[in-house]
Amino acid sequence: MRQATVTRNTSETQITISINLDGTGKAHFDTGVPFLEHMLDQIARHGLIDLDIVCKGDLHIDDHHTVEDIGITLGQALKQALGDKMGIRRYGHAYVPLDESLSRVVLDLSGRAGLEYHVEYTRALIGRFDVDLFSEFFHGLVNHAMMTLHIDNIRGKNAHHQAETIFKAFGRALRMAVEHDERMVGKMPSTKGTLTA
Repeated sequence: MRQATVTRNTSETQITISINLDGTGKAHFDTGVPFLEHMLDQIARHGLIDLDIVCKGDLHIDDHHTVEDIGITLGQALKQALGDKMGIRRYGHAYVPLDESLSRVVLDLSGRAGLEYHVEYTRALIGRFDVDLFSEFFHGLVNHAMMTLHIDNIRGKNAHHQAETIFKAFGRALRMAVEHDERMVGKMPSTKGTLTA
C-alpha cells in the first residue's frame, strides 16, 4: 500500500496529513475552512485516494496560511507515498463539466515542479472563501510533490462550479497518473531512468 503520514508545524499552522493512494475515496477533514474541505473531498472521492487532513491554523488572521500550508503538506505526503514511481502511468488528464462550467487538468509526475494556472473566477469570494487562495494551494502542492500541473477553466459562470470542476478534474487526473500500468511493471516511465529530478 502506498501510504504516507506527514506532520508540518510552523508558527502559523500545525498540520498532519495521511494519504493512501490505493484507497477508496474515504476522507476526513478538520481544517476550519469548510469550502476548502469541500474541494479536498473532490480529490479524495474522484481520485479514489484516502485522505485525512487535520490543521490548526491562524484563521483569526485569514485563511491564507492554512490553505497554502495544506497544499505544501499534501504535496510532501503525495511525494512520499509515490516512492520511486516505478511502474506508474506518470501522466494524467481529465475534463470535468458541472452544468455550465468545464475544466481541464493535465499533470505529469515528472519530478519537476511547474504550474500553469489559468482560471478567471467570476467572483472573488465563494461564501467567505477567497478564490485567490486556490492558486496558493496548487503552488504549494506542485512545489512539494514535484509535479508539472496545467489547470484550465475553459468556461464557467458560477464560481462554485468553476472551483468544483477544477478539483474534480485534478482528482481524476491524479488517479490516472498514480495508477500502476501492467505493461510497465518493474519499469521506470522515463528515458532518464528516474523521476526524482
